[in-house]
Amino acid sequence: MTIKKKSRVTSLAAGRPPTARKPKSISRKATKALINTHHVLEKKKAQAIAKGDRAAEIAIESEIDALGGIEKYQLASLQGQRLDRGGDSSHILMEWLNSMDSTISSSAGAHLKMLEVGALSTKNACSASGFFDVERIDLNSQSDGILQQDFMKRPLPKDDSERFDIISLSLVLNFVPDAMGRGAMLLRTLDFLKQPDTQYSSGLRTFFPSLFMVLPAPCVTNSRYMNESHLETIMNALGYVKAQSKITHKLVYHLWVRKSGVQCPPATFKKTELRPGHSRNNFAVVLSGSSG
Repeated sequence: MTIKKKSRVTSLAAGRPPTARKPKSISRKATKALINTHHVLEKKKAQAIAKGDRAAEIAIESEIDALGGIEKYQLASLQGQRLDRGGDSSHILMEWLNSMDSTISSSAGAHLKMLEVGALSTKNACSASGFFDVERIDLNSQSDGILQQDFMKRPLPKDDSERFDIISLSLVLNFVPDAMGRGAMLLRTLDFLKQPDTQYSSGLRTFFPSLFMVLPAPCVTNSRYMNESHLETIMNALGYVKAQSKITHKLVYHLWVRKSGVQCPPATFKKTELRPGHSRNNFAVVLSGSSG
C-alpha cells in the first residue's frame, strides 16, 4: 500500500478555502445584467416589506440568493471598476483635486479625512493619492481594510474629531431601494461632515467639507422624477453647492461642497413627475422636512 505525500502549500492563496480564491472574470454584458437584476430585486423586496407581504419577501430573497447574493453583486461591481472598463470612479474626484495638490500638500497637519461608504477596494485612486486618511465601510466587507457597517446605523459622531472632510457615495444612493431612504441617506451625510465654518485654508475651502456622489447617468438623465436641476435644488436645500460635475453616457459625477445649514424651515420634496414617458425609470429622492 502506497502512502500519498501531503501536498505542500505554496502560497497563502492556495491555503485558503475556495471562497477566498481569486474569482473568475465576469463579462461586461453579464456584469451589467447582474447589477441591474440585483437592483430590481432589492426594490421589489423593499416594496414587499413595506406592504407586510412576508411570502413575497421570502420569494424575492430566494431569487437574490440564486443570483449569488450580495457577494456576487459586489464581484460584478469590482469587475466594473477594472481599468479596462473605465477604472474606479474616484479617479474623477482626484482629477478635480489635483488642481489644488500644492494647497493640500502645503497644509501642514491638515490630515484630510474621508469616509468611503460602499467601499469595494482599498486600492482605488483616493486611497493611493496620499491626500486622505480613508475610513472605508460596506454592508458586506470584502477586504480587511473595509469595516462591515451600515452607514444608516453608524453611531453618530461625538465631536468634530469623529467627523469627515469628505464623504464618498459612489454608486451607493441608487442602491437604496426607495426614494424616502435615499433622502434619509443624504440628510445623514450632514451628521458626519464637518461644519461649513470649519477653519480651512482659502484653497481647501473651495472643495471641503464635501460630498462626492456618483450615480448611474439614467438616474438623472432618464428618470420620471429626477433631472439635474431638481437634484441641485434638493442638494441646495441641504446646504450643498455644486462645485464640480461630469456626465458620461454611463455615469454622473458630482462634488457637492457644504456651504450652509439645512434650509429653515426644512424643505419637503415629494415624488413629482418631471418627465413623462414609458421609457423612463423611477429613480427619485424624497425629503420629508427634517432639521439637521
